[in-house]
Amino acid sequence: MSMEARWREQDSGLPPNRVREIREHRLMTQVELATKARVALRTLHSVEKGMNCRPATKRRILAGLEVTFEDRDLVFPPDAPVKIRRVRVA
Repeated sequence: MSMEARWREQDSGLPPNRVREIREHRLMTQVELATKARVALRTLHSVEKGMNCRPATKRRILAGLEVTFEDRDLVFPPDAPVKIRRVRVA
């Protein structure tokens, strides 16, 4: 079974991205990927949970995963739902 078929089988809806799946497939920890991608561990954790991030952060994560920019849609599907963090204003 292909990685994509297994991915679609696990969840009836589309996940926001496949960063965690690809990272685990490459046997990397979050710390290793965050260091290689030059992003904060907290940022990587948020992205894996489905939070939105800047395009520059996506490029860094792609580079850390050694995925070409042309294949970015395999990691960050363009029509996938994205969680947006709400900020309370005091």
